[in-house]
Amino acid sequence: MGAMAQNPPNLRPDLAPRLVIDSPRREGQPTIGMVSLGCPKALVDSERILTRLRAEGYAISPDYAGADAVIVNTCGFLDSAKAESLEAIGEALRENGRVIVTGCLGAEPDYITGAHPKVLAVTGPHQYEQVLDAVHGAVPPAPDPFVDLLPATGVRLTPRHFSYLKISEGCNHTCRFCIIPDMRGRLTSRPERAVLREAEKLVEAGVRELLVISQDTSAYGTDWKGGPEKFPILPLARELGRLGAWVRLHYVYPYPHVRELIPLMAEGLVLPYLDIPFQHAHPEVLKRMARPAAAARTLDEIAAWRRDCPEITLRSTFIVGYPGETEAEFQTLLDWLDEAQLDRVGCFQYENVAGARSNALPAHVAPEVKQERWDRFMEKAQAISEAKLAAKVGRRIEVIVDEVDEDGATCRTKADAPEIDGNLFIDEGFEGLAPGDILTVEVEEAGEYDLWGRPV
Repeated sequence: MGAMAQNPPNLRPDLAPRLVIDSPRREGQPTIGMVSLGCPKALVDSERILTRLRAEGYAISPDYAGADAVIVNTCGFLDSAKAESLEAIGEALRENGRVIVTGCLGAEPDYITGAHPKVLAVTGPHQYEQVLDAVHGAVPPAPDPFVDLLPATGVRLTPRHFSYLKISEGCNHTCRFCIIPDMRGRLTSRPERAVLREAEKLVEAGVRELLVISQDTSAYGTDWKGGPEKFPILPLARELGRLGAWVRLHYVYPYPHVRELIPLMAEGLVLPYLDIPFQHAHPEVLKRMARPAAAARTLDEIAAWRRDCPEITLRSTFIVGYPGETEAEFQTLLDWLDEAQLDRVGCFQYENVAGARSNALPAHVAPEVKQERWDRFMEKAQAISEAKLAAKVGRRIEVIVDEVDEDGATCRTKADAPEIDGNLFIDEGFEGLAPGDILTVEVEEAGEYDLWGRPV
């Protein structure tokens, strides 16, 4: 029996990293496998489920053969992601036979059971108690309190030196192409003290990089009534920055108050990295998306961010082939990209998603046109990336080590998030390096998305 399914690397530009499972099993211990698909937010949900199960005495298996049952945490973001989730469920049924389904696609139980009627249970996103009930029914717990010790940080599915830190759940936006608010509900922010305590425990356990995630990070805390802070993400980011780890902000919706995060980046408290989903640049396309339609003002904001923090890295995702997108509107996007000169870019081809309001829009773009526009968009984005990386040759920059093997060390700069961005490779002088080390390197070579360098 093979290892459990993972995200294919080309499905989405916001995938979570591959799972890292290291859980020894005692004789007779009930064991659960986990397949975690989709984004880092889903990975955090998987960690929480497994932490609860470990606390109840379950072991965690990295393969189908060692598991008494398998949980598949699904993605329902796009139709292609739904298809991948159904495929993963089918694989788990073939390889193990006892499967519990949870996650975003679990919000459509009939869709799942229609394809796979033999699954043991289906639960929706962040329904932790229902998942535990399903596991208890399939594989009763048998804890040994003298042996089954839970790590202080709980179960983590990422390498030990970085960790995702989820600060809120849900979203208040009504983008026509997205059904995440329907699946995960409206914005609900975690208390600041709870977030900081979790971050402190992670750093105490050796985490060197905190990746802050949510559906809408810059809206954190705006669901609270009567609080002392108008924009609680600002004091939270400052406090996280004082813990001594790298702090990277993901999914930052471009509200005006985002400009107040930039001084924290210039001070070095937060990494000079913004992951902002612009989605498009033409005002009419943005209106059809029900997104803010102010691309020109966004260019002014980008210029101001770069003025206040010259080292800032900007990452974004875009949708091409949105219903009604004309060639002229697409060309506006290409021209905007030329002006914006974003450092890191991901791109989706538009897909209908069951329940999304964009499905009913007129003038859907033909698949071959979407592919052709995606190719042109990525060609331009690649050229921008290549030029920006070439400008780094000869510079000394700080990197964090992710992996070391006999051929060299795979690292990331402050401009690179795990899985979705590039790497810096060290193939000489890497002896003695270990994952989590932070060191200075001199950049010697650049490619389209990656760098090569040597320690100094």
